[in-house]
Amino acid sequence: MSKFSPLRSIGCALLLSAFVATPAFADSAHTKTEHFASTGMARVGDLVISSAWTRQTPPGAKVGGAYFTITNEGDSADRLIGGEAAFAKRVEIHEMSVTDGVMRMQPVEGGLEIKPGETVELKPGGYHVMFMGLSENPKKGGNVNVTLRFEEAGETSFLIPVAGIGATSLEGHDGDHGDDHSKMDHSGHDMKKDDQ
Repeated sequence: MSKFSPLRSIGCALLLSAFVATPAFADSAHTKTEHFASTGMARVGDLVISSAWTRQTPPGAKVGGAYFTITNEGDSADRLIGGEAAFAKRVEIHEMSVTDGVMRMQPVEGGLEIKPGETVELKPGGYHVMFMGLSENPKKGGNVNVTLRFEEAGETSFLIPVAGIGATSLEGHDGDHGDDHSKMDHSGHDMKKDDQ
């Protein structure tokens, strides 16, 4: 029978405390959320969200957008179906398209699918998250806290950095209003709800 070693018990205690004190995931029945140290990134289940950013909106603006990539590292498809933000009444998934020279925006019915092994980019002029009914305007150089909701993986909340008005990327130049929502056909969306 081996003798009790104080050194061994200290080593075991240190190993156990390191394991307990480093929770990579916050578990619930359906959701695993991992927050990265870097702003603009998060993980929920098998989905990795990265390169997230949004724009400062002009004073009085009622809508804004957010952009990021989603990579599905799992074996089954999932869907981005919505979310929430304290500074907006609703968070929706939208798509932009050009028809007969007119840029149109409409909600993505049923959510945005992310297939297994696929990376989907949400960007100006394409798929994006819309903040509807803004109660305050994101400010350049700051961060906004946003929750994204997925059909299978659940929810994750993380900070999204704010670029300048009209930026085309987080480091992009101001002044290029590539998808200025005030100059678009919103026929697929009831904008009156956003002013209430």
